[in-house]
Amino acid sequence: MASKTVLLVLGLLLPLITTRVSSADNEEKLILKALYAKIPTPAPVKAPAPATVPVKAPPTPAPVTKTPPPLPPPTLPPVPKPLPPPLPPVAKPPPTVPPVTPPASPPLPPVRSKADCIPLCDQRCKLHSRKNVCTRACMTCCDRCKCVPPGTYGNRERCGKCYTDMTTHGNRIKCP
Repeated sequence: MASKTVLLVLGLLLPLITTRVSSADNEEKLILKALYAKIPTPAPVKAPAPATVPVKAPPTPAPVTKTPPPLPPPTLPPVPKPLPPPLPPVAKPPPTVPPVTPPASPPLPPVRSKADCIPLCDQRCKLHSRKNVCTRACMTCCDRCKCVPPGTYGNRERCGKCYTDMTTHGNRIKCP
């Protein structure tokens, strides 16, 4: 359907496009004068007229009128104060019991030399699966930190930050 419409339009336009004027003498010159809209010019601004000040007569004083004295405020009988509600009995809080702490363990034996570390590290490493490795690491930590924790495992915090923070190159704990 659309192709029929296109053919019809082409059939009508083709004769119009192909026709030409047979004589060159009958050329018509088309001269159009362009009409341009004129740009409106703004109206000239007029200067404002000077303001004239009107002359006024002095104001006449207003007549003085006496106002009556103000009325005293009405007196009301005193309002009785409401009684405060009775307070509930205050219960005393139970006495605070200090937290139960285990008894302080005896102080660790002082370590003065590497010779003092040997019995302490033997005691610490006696249940270790690799006793020689444990003893060698324990001797190093004891020599540097001057302390060996009690027992065969744990209690590392008893020897302080030196013992707990010592690590190997692989960031594993060094001291047993």
